[in-house]
Amino acid sequence: MAKQEVKLDMQAIMEVYKKVGTPGEAHKLLAKLEGSWTTRSKGWENGKQVMESTGTCEQKLILNGHYLRQEYAGDMMGAPFTGINILGYNNHTKKYESIWIDSMSTAVYFFVGTGSSDGKTITQECSYDDPVKGLAVWRSVTRIKDDNTQEFEMFITPKGGKEEKMMEMTVTRQEAAARKAA
Repeated sequence: MAKQEVKLDMQAIMEVYKKVGTPGEAHKLLAKLEGSWTTRSKGWENGKQVMESTGTCEQKLILNGHYLRQEYAGDMMGAPFTGINILGYNNHTKKYESIWIDSMSTAVYFFVGTGSSDGKTITQECSYDDPVKGLAVWRSVTRIKDDNTQEFEMFITPKGGKEEKMMEMTVTRQEAAARKAA
């Protein structure tokens, strides 16, 4: 059935955009992630852990609370590494959307997915032409354990292949990490 064309005046159109453009509950959850964090990452290849590293992550809401900007710094396989993720919740599609860029690539990765009913787990996917494995789907899972701890996992499924775990990262709020160390 064809979508019925509805003629709206400019005021009605602006009301629709205002409604879907106003940050809501998902954005309040993202706001709780603002702050300075430490990271502990582990990487896998062919089911075996091949690396471990530490780093930092600064998280800040941007554009009046519409998106969370996450800036990571650390090392990857002995080389300096930086990455930026912009994470948001699209009120219209009811999906989390993010873009990832980093210093080890020239690609822009676009992820889209859903959140759990309690809002504490975000699962996203990205179709990608991997330079080593070819066409693949990356799946990321972010778990917000509490106000001071997040867990992140990344998986890759090459076309025609089985899903493999690529990395995991524990992200701890710096103030909480300092209290534990004291």
